Amino acid sequence: FFQILGCHRHSAPMGQASSGLTQYDVEELISVSGGVFSQAEIEGLYKRFRALDRGHKGYVAGDELLNIPELSINPVAQRVVRLFEAANFREFCRLLAAFSAKAPRSAKIQVMFDVYDMDGDGIVGRDDLSAMLRQLAGSSLGERELSDIVDGALALAGPDARAKGGLDVKAFTAALEGAELNNMVVEMPREW
Repeated sequence: FFQILGCHRHSAPMGQASSGLTQYDVEELISVSGGVFSQAEIEGLYKRFRALDRGHKGYVAGDELLNIPELSINPVAQRVVRLFEAANFREFCRLLAAFSAKAPRSAKIQVMFDVYDMDGDGIVGRDDLSAMLRQLAGSSLGERELSDIVDGALALAGPDARAKGGLDVKAFTAALEGAELNNMVVEMPREW
C-alpha cells in the first residue's frame, strides 16, 4: 500500500537511524508536512515513531499503531491504521500533518475521505457509508435504520452523487461545508 521511502541520507534509512535526524532531514520533513510542524515537533514525532517501531524496521506496523491508546479506542481505528500502516517516518509525518491544528481544511477532508472510501475506488458510495455507520454506531442501529440514513445522506448529496453512485472528493467536501473539524487534531505533547 505505501511505498517505503526514506529521506535522502548518506547514513541508515530514516526510521532506522539510532543517532537521530540531520538538519537536512528535518527541513525536508517540514516541507513534506506542508510546514505544519516545527523542528521541535518533528524531533518529538521522530522519538514517538521510534518508540512505536518496536522492531526497529524503519516503518510502523498496524499492531504497533494500535498501541496508541487514543487510537485503539476509536471506532474507526482499523481504517486509520490502514492509512498509516507500513509508513516510514517521512510518510508518517506527511499523514500526521493533516491532524495538526495548523493543517488546512482540505487536508483534513482528504483524510476523512480516505477513511470513508473503504474500497479505495475514489467514491464514498452506499457500501462505504453503510460500513462506516456500522463501525461508528455498533449494534445501536438496525439494518433498516442504517439503510434509511445512507439513503438520506445520498439524497442530500444531490443528483450528481446519485448518478456516480456516491460522493467523490469534491461532493464529499461540499457535503462537509460548514462542518466543524477542530476535533480532528492530535495534540503535540511538550515533552516526549
